[in-house]
Amino acid sequence: MADALLSPAVGATFWAGTLGTIAYCSKKLKENLDEKLIPLMGVFGAFIFAAQMINFTIPATGSSGHLGGGLMLAIVLGPHAAFIVMASVLTVQALFFADGGLLALGCNIWNLGIYPCFIAYPLIYKPLVKPGSSSGRIMVASVISGVIGLQFGAFSVVLQTLLSERSELPFNSFLLLMQPVHLAIGLAEGFVTAGVINFVRAARPEILESAYSARPVSAAISIRKFLAGILIATVVIGGALSWFASSNPDGLEWSIRKLVGSPGLREAERSATPALTSLQGKTALLPDYNFRQSGEQTNRGVDSGPASHYGTSVSGIAGAGLVLFVVLLIGMMIRSVRRKSF
Repeated sequence: MADALLSPAVGATFWAGTLGTIAYCSKKLKENLDEKLIPLMGVFGAFIFAAQMINFTIPATGSSGHLGGGLMLAIVLGPHAAFIVMASVLTVQALFFADGGLLALGCNIWNLGIYPCFIAYPLIYKPLVKPGSSSGRIMVASVISGVIGLQFGAFSVVLQTLLSERSELPFNSFLLLMQPVHLAIGLAEGFVTAGVINFVRAARPEILESAYSARPVSAAISIRKFLAGILIATVVIGGALSWFASSNPDGLEWSIRKLVGSPGLREAERSATPALTSLQGKTALLPDYNFRQSGEQTNRGVDSGPASHYGTSVSGIAGAGLVLFVVLLIGMMIRSVRRKSF
């Protein structure tokens, strides 16, 4: 979500809810921290950042979607670690790539973190998939959970704009556009999630068993080669496959364009949005996942030749590296606090 979709009151409310959830998740991790969990959090956070750069076309709509990643993170890491990683990914995107507004960051973390991590995973996926379940069962559970998580997230966006009194986006019309297009995105998310989870199941089933039971991975089990493989995939996705991302507007932008004729709304002059936008312009090192441009701003996904591809590759690799660093730093801070408590 962009800042223009929200009132300061709604943005601040969801910021408060998000910060409270981060504090709660940090407390739970401090109580049950597995030493192998920290590198897993960092590597999968980097992987999700790179994967989110690939927008895929939704047939017959003129729109696109991208992986959310919250469900995948919850299955691999457990819900509390997953939420912290998702918050880190979205914060790096907003601060360094101007992807999503700063006022809207609390809403974005809530919409992409709360529903998959604390609703879809524990209430839908986990009851359907037990240790030793077949790959087919994982597929079915992932698709159902992915769809429901995205439906909650899409409805939350509509509700947040309603509470912000954005009359340009009437509730019923906005809802009727957002839910179907995010149904398609949720289906894609479910299939991608299932593919990755089945790969983890084949390579290191102990990781999934650990997340499912909230118990540490055995110290006798090495996950270095597994993590190296995920990092290699991250570099390939962020550095090369991201070139082929769809240039179509994503599900939210497409829905807004259908209602108002443009993919965004005009910012409210008396809100805090202009100041936050100015701040974001200063922190964004690679705005829109590309090099800063003189003159007109580039649009994400628009191919302007080799220079655009180079900027996209740098963004994918640098962003994944930033997420890896931030998540590892958070993990080490939690571990340090834990050690001082005992």
